[in-house]
Amino acid sequence: MKPLGFYHNAVRVKEVFAVLARQGFAGLLGQIDPKGRWWSRWVPRTAARRTLWERVRLSLEELGPTFVKMGQLMGSRPDMLPHGLILELRKLQNAVSPLPFSEMRPVLEGELGAGVAEVFGSFDETCVASASLAQVYFATLKDGREVAVKVQRPQVQRQVQTDLELLAWLAGQVHQRVPLLRPYDLPGVAAEVREGMLRELDYEHEARNQRYFNTLNPHPEKVFAPEVFGGLSGRRVLVMERVRGRVVADSVFSPEEGRRLAAAGASSLVHQILITGFFHADPHEGNVVVMDDGRICFLDWGMAGNLTRRMRHGLADLLLAAVNQDPERVVQVAMDLGGTGRADARAMERDVTLALREHFNTAIGHMEIGRAMLKLLFIFGRNGVPLSRDYSLVAKAVLAIEETAWKLDPTFDLKDDVRPVLLQLQRERTGPLALAREGRAVARSFLGTLRELPGEISQIVRRVQQDDLTIKFEHKGLEELDDAVSRASSRITLGVIIAALIVSSSLIITTHVEPFLLGYPALGIIGYVLSALLGLYVIWDIVRHGRHR
Repeated sequence: MKPLGFYHNAVRVKEVFAVLARQGFAGLLGQIDPKGRWWSRWVPRTAARRTLWERVRLSLEELGPTFVKMGQLMGSRPDMLPHGLILELRKLQNAVSPLPFSEMRPVLEGELGAGVAEVFGSFDETCVASASLAQVYFATLKDGREVAVKVQRPQVQRQVQTDLELLAWLAGQVHQRVPLLRPYDLPGVAAEVREGMLRELDYEHEARNQRYFNTLNPHPEKVFAPEVFGGLSGRRVLVMERVRGRVVADSVFSPEEGRRLAAAGASSLVHQILITGFFHADPHEGNVVVMDDGRICFLDWGMAGNLTRRMRHGLADLLLAAVNQDPERVVQVAMDLGGTGRADARAMERDVTLALREHFNTAIGHMEIGRAMLKLLFIFGRNGVPLSRDYSLVAKAVLAIEETAWKLDPTFDLKDDVRPVLLQLQRERTGPLALAREGRAVARSFLGTLRELPGEISQIVRRVQQDDLTIKFEHKGLEELDDAVSRASSRITLGVIIAALIVSSSLIITTHVEPFLLGYPALGIIGYVLSALLGLYVIWDIVRHGRHR
C-alpha cells in the first residue's frame, strides 16, 4: 500500500490492527512495526486460548465480509498454506445482514437499463439470501417464468479494492519482517486472492460457467446448473431460473435416497474433473439442492476449475499411485507435473508415506481422498514442487463433495466412483483409439516436415548459387588458450629484442666509439641497461602469471 493510500484508509488500518491484536497477534504486529508501535495506543490485548488457526479464522470473520471471502479464496491454496489452516478456513461463514432493497435498486436498474417493473412481471423485495458480495431475490418474468435475481451490493467494489490493498501491504510486511512465515509466500497468496476476488465480482464469469457446465453435462436428468437469462444478466446482476428444492445442509433424507443422491453427485463431480476437465470448485452442502423430482442442482458457479488433457492424465496417475500406496510413484508424478528436478525426493517420499498411511489406509474404513490431496499438495509446495492452482481447486472440490456425500450417506466411499473412471481413462490412454490418435498426430507432424523440406532445400541451393551461404563457427572455452598464446608470443618477441640489444651493445663496446661513459662507449652501456630492464620485466611477468599460462 502506498503511503498516501495508507493514511487515506487509516481508519480501516486501525480496525484491522485492533482485531489482530485482540485475537492474540500483537507479537506479529510488533514485528511488522517494531519501531513505531503506533497501534498499541488503541489496541486492547487479551490472552487467546484458542489454536493459532482458529484465531486466524475468527480474525477474518471479525474483519467483515470482504476478509471472509478472502479467507475462503485462500482456502483454495493448500499447496501454499498449512493443512490445518486450510481446514479452518473452510469453516468461514459468508452470511451477513441484508441491506434494504431501496439501496439495492439502483444497482439492479442500472445494470438492467430499465425499471424493475418494466423487466419483471413481479418482484419480491424481500431478500432470500445475503452474502458478503451480493443479495438474492425471487421474481417472475413477463412470461410467468420464475427466476432468482442475484444483485451485487453497492460500493462493494470500492470496499474490496481497499481491503485488497491492505491485505497486499500486510502480506508484504509479514513476508519481509517475519522469516518464519517466509516459506509460505504470503505475497503470492495475496495476489491469488486478488485475482479470485476480482473474478467473483464479475457475474458474467459465473454465468458462462453455468452455461458451459450444462453444455458438457452428460446426465441432465440427474444433475444440472440453473439456466441463465443472458439478456438480463451483466457484471453486477445475474438472473437465472428459480430452483425449488431442499438444500442438503438443511435437510434430512432417508438412507436409500441419501445413497442415491450421494452417488449421483459424486459421480458427476468425478466425471467433471477426470473426463471433461471443467468442474464446480466448491460443491459444499450449502451449494447442493435436491429438487422435488430427485435431480441435483449445483449452485454458485463463481469458482470453477479447468484441467487440460495432460493435467487430467497426471491427476489420474497421482490418484492411482496414492490408492496403491506407492509414495515413490506419487513423488515422481508430482515432480513431472511440477516441471522441477531440484526437490529432495527422499524427504518428500517420507512425508508422502505418512500422509498416505493417515488418509488412504483401508483399515480406517473409507478413504479420505480430499484431505489426502490437500496434505499432498502442501507437501509438494513446501518442497518446491509447484503444481497448477487448478489442482488445488480439485482438492477443495473433492473434499467438499465427500463431506456433502457423507451427510447424505455416512457409508459413502468416493473411491468406488473414482476407480471405474480411472480405469476408463487408462483405456483411453492405452487403447487402440488412443494409439491411433497418437499415430495420426505423429504422421501429421512428419508429413508437415516433409512438405516444408523441399522449400528449405531449394532455399539453401539458391543461397549457394548466389554466394550468399555463410557458416558461423563459435568457439567456446578457448579464451584462456588465446590469452596464453598471445602472452607467449609477446615473451618470445621480448626475448629476441633483448638478445639483439645484448649482441649489438657488445659490438659497440669493442669499437671504442665516442662518447664514453665510465670509460666505455655510452651506446653500449645504454644497450646493456635496456636489455637488463627488459629481462627483469619478462621474469616479473612470468612470476606474476605462472609458468604454465
